Amino acid sequence: MICNDEILKSMVNDYKQFDEVEAIVLGGSSTVKTADNKSDFDIYIYCTKEPPVEKRREIAEKYADDPEIDNHYFETGDVYYLRETEKPIDIMYRSPDSIEGNIKWVWEGCNASLGYTTCFVDNVNKSKILFDRNGWFKKLQDKTKSPYPDKLAQNIINKNFAFLKDAMFSYYDQLNSAVERNDYVSVNHRTAAFLASYFDIIFAKNKILNPGEKKLVQFAKANCKELPKDFEQDVNNLSVGSVSNRLETAEKMVENLREFIN
Repeated sequence: MICNDEILKSMVNDYKQFDEVEAIVLGGSSTVKTADNKSDFDIYIYCTKEPPVEKRREIAEKYADDPEIDNHYFETGDVYYLRETEKPIDIMYRSPDSIEGNIKWVWEGCNASLGYTTCFVDNVNKSKILFDRNGWFKKLQDKTKSPYPDKLAQNIINKNFAFLKDAMFSYYDQLNSAVERNDYVSVNHRTAAFLASYFDIIFAKNKILNPGEKKLVQFAKANCKELPKDFEQDVNNLSVGSVSNRLETAEKMVENLREFIN
């Protein structure tokens, strides 16, 4: 039986025929050995313009039945299951200028976001190069392998910590309002935002790139030298605990984090 790696190699040979394709890389869990039986192949195709839709469909139909081509739910993408192995394939088309801009703004300019600040840096850093027409992606990837900037770490900590509870209309304030209204959708939404900033702070303190949304507790325990007091218990309680206890848990997490960053 043909294996996934053989099919992947054949797919790369097909997609690289487009002149507009600058690089093809494999990202996600497949490159950091955290993949499981539900994990897909995340394939990023960096191109000066998106290859023609019908040509992309022709390629996809070589490997899959009923592929979904040219969706725009997140980035422009094609998704399908390999016919031979049933492996999920998620192909995303990206502009080289766009990803270069993100690396420059975050990694070189040391600008912070509320949550997920270094996720694109992490994506580039950990990607496996499958095709690199002129060496452009390798040069970009090399930039992300420089030491974690002290200024960036501090900017991430300052921006995200303030908005957890200390700032006006903070996540804590919004969570409090949602609890008082019995607005469970909003409670979950604000909890997720709170946790995104919480993890951004922890990774910045440890000068580790933020890997995204999945398996963060396990990742932090395996890779961070320092963690806040009661880290795993508090994250679990905030995530799945009763609504009535979330404010108490969030406040406790902020104070443990305050001690952690000082």
